[in-house]
Amino acid sequence: MSGDAKLVEQVQALLAAPRPWSVTQIGDPVLRRPAERYDGQLPDALLRELLDAMFLHLPGVGVGLAAPQVGIPLALAVIEDHAEVPAEVAAERERAPQPPLELVNPVVTALGSRYHAFYEGCLSVEGLTAVVPRHTLVRLSASDGGGRPYELELSGWPARIAQHETDHLNGVLYLDRAEPRSLSTVANYERFQAPRPGAG
Repeated sequence: MSGDAKLVEQVQALLAAPRPWSVTQIGDPVLRRPAERYDGQLPDALLRELLDAMFLHLPGVGVGLAAPQVGIPLALAVIEDHAEVPAEVAAERERAPQPPLELVNPVVTALGSRYHAFYEGCLSVEGLTAVVPRHTLVRLSASDGGGRPYELELSGWPARIAQHETDHLNGVLYLDRAEPRSLSTVANYERFQAPRPGAG
């Protein structure tokens, strides 16, 4: 079976699997290999179905998903953030709503030298969170699922999401960039660290 035929079979099996999908967890080699550049390995209709299904996986669980997280070793990701957090938290994190974006072969370039450090989590590292410094302003260069190239400047939380997802496509997890002493279970973060609007 050719490489492309195997990928088509993998994607078809994923799309036929029960939802919500079981997200690939840390320790699976697919999360540590650089993803294969997308170059038409899937029929157009199958790519569209995959990207649409990746968006459908997000509500209530995350703001981004990279194809390797569902076992597909291609340079594809999606991001969408409704930013449904208290206003004070949104202001502190520069978290504004991010409309749906399809990332095909994305490249993120830092603009300037400003960083922000905040807690991050990951669907592929269940139950843990840690502080990760990220560039505050970036340029995202990618194509959408129809092959149309685009460039965007992203700042604040959308920039963080784009960096997190493109890291996945390079075999990098947020834990690789995290401040080790900040590592916490999500339960303990919510108990001891999570911002409480109006407190203090």
